[in-house]
Amino acid sequence: MHKLLITSFFILVTSVSFSQITKKKDTLKTEEISVEKPYAPTISDAFKVRSNPNIDNETKNLAKEKVSYSIFSVPVASTFAPQKGKAQSIARGPKERFYENYISAGYGNFKTPFLDAFMHFGDKKNNDFGIFLNHLSSDGGIKDVLLDDNFSDSKIDVYYKQFDRDYNFQINAGSQLKKQNYYGLSNDITYSDAFIAAMNEEQIYKTVYGGGKVSFEDSFFQGASAEIVNFSDDYNTNEIRLLVKPKLEFPISKEKINGEFLVDLISGRFKQSYTETNDVNYSFLNLGFSPNLEIVRENFTLNLGAKLYYVNDLEHKNTDYYAYPNVTTSFKMIDEVLTVVAGITGDLEQNSYKDFASENPFVSPTLNILQTDQQYRAYAGTKGKLASNIGYNFNVSHTSEKNKPFFIQNQTKTDGTIPVEKGYEAGNSFGVVYDNVKTLGFFGEITIDASKEFNFTGTLNYSNHTTETILEAWNTPKMTATISADYQNKDWFAGAKLFYNGETEDFVIPYGFLTENGSIVTNESYIDLNLNGGYNFSDRLTVFAKINNALGEKYHRFLNYQVQTLQILGGLTYKFDL
Repeated sequence: MHKLLITSFFILVTSVSFSQITKKKDTLKTEEISVEKPYAPTISDAFKVRSNPNIDNETKNLAKEKVSYSIFSVPVASTFAPQKGKAQSIARGPKERFYENYISAGYGNFKTPFLDAFMHFGDKKNNDFGIFLNHLSSDGGIKDVLLDDNFSDSKIDVYYKQFDRDYNFQINAGSQLKKQNYYGLSNDITYSDAFIAAMNEEQIYKTVYGGGKVSFEDSFFQGASAEIVNFSDDYNTNEIRLLVKPKLEFPISKEKINGEFLVDLISGRFKQSYTETNDVNYSFLNLGFSPNLEIVRENFTLNLGAKLYYVNDLEHKNTDYYAYPNVTTSFKMIDEVLTVVAGITGDLEQNSYKDFASENPFVSPTLNILQTDQQYRAYAGTKGKLASNIGYNFNVSHTSEKNKPFFIQNQTKTDGTIPVEKGYEAGNSFGVVYDNVKTLGFFGEITIDASKEFNFTGTLNYSNHTTETILEAWNTPKMTATISADYQNKDWFAGAKLFYNGETEDFVIPYGFLTENGSIVTNESYIDLNLNGGYNFSDRLTVFAKINNALGEKYHRFLNYQVQTLQILGGLTYKFDL
């Protein structure tokens, strides 16, 4: 095919060239030519066509003809008056401005002032200094309560952050002053006026803390955090705790190996036990290490790890070692629709007076502080989406724990007329007992994002405790549930949260009787509805309102401790920049 094209092109060019030459007499003779083999032209056989060929032009040069143009114009009357143009901006909605500081203040019934504030300043690229302030108090006012039921809670926290190319660090310090009263006297005892007048039911918890953390970029040493906390009360109780947590991470191929270290030193002293006047001291040194290998694939995640502890009971001069599994996995069976999760974990929990008082402020300063050995927690479940805007999370678990703590009412030391030395000795405080417990649990959660403005969440938690020595899992509900809904648009917001807490049991020993004469008392279940809402007058100013216990229920959070009924609080929030 190529031979044919080249031959055709050669003949065409030759023909064109000969057509440009003046005809002469043909002197060629007709002869017979024999071709021995086909012609195979090469590139060198071809000749170039001249880029500027000489063309014989026999046409005469013609002179250009002059052409003249004319316009036939007719006047037209016009009323058009041009105006100056104006620049038009692109139509956009008002841009919301975000302010980094705020002060929120309000007041409610039961003589309840409220203050919450945050202020900070600094160079955003290099450093930042800030302060948090919070205060909430009430004069009380619960009906039919014989003792003072007022309370107050004040906090202050300051911090400093430094940002660098290779690392960041932060230091912080703060304090908290929390006042409570042991006002929960039993309705089964008649108290004399002299007894009530002599009672000093006040308890004050004081916390002072300081610490910091540092993080590094592009380093196997990820960073560390450290904190020291001193917790004390009005009965000369003192507890100090030091926590240090360094973290390392090593990438290996596509996986990562990370390890967290722990130094946990706690030491405390109660000036008395509940039944005796001798001191109660406790001190523990916990050294921990948690190595983990994380394997991540497109639809599969696996974490292989363990938790190792060395424990030194400094008070009793005992040492011990603990090891726990830390294996978790998740597998996406249907992307975003169904993910299966499972795992088995365990841990050593260091209990403290501060943690107990935070969970139940009516504990007596006479506790026995032990460690809880969570031998394992095995779980399996699913999570995902039922629709594009409906998410779910369900799992079942089985847990085995040694020395799990439970609150139980202290036996009263008065019949209503005999004065007590301490304000918590009238059957109005709680101690702590420990037991080995196995727990079968279920957790479920549903989330619905109905729109950008409205969302809904519902949770259910069920726990069935099997105890070894105590009769019941004291003051621990089998079932809790929450339903919450929130709506927010540009101008206003509103929210509602409904709590359900199942019934609990406590053990009450009457005055002058032994433990075997005690009886189980049931604390009824309750429902608590909390509402909140507000209106944004501008980017800076917002008015808000909160309603707690909107149903006005006279329920008891703990035995004999009724909460305030309908609580209404309103106020303003002002946002600004420094």
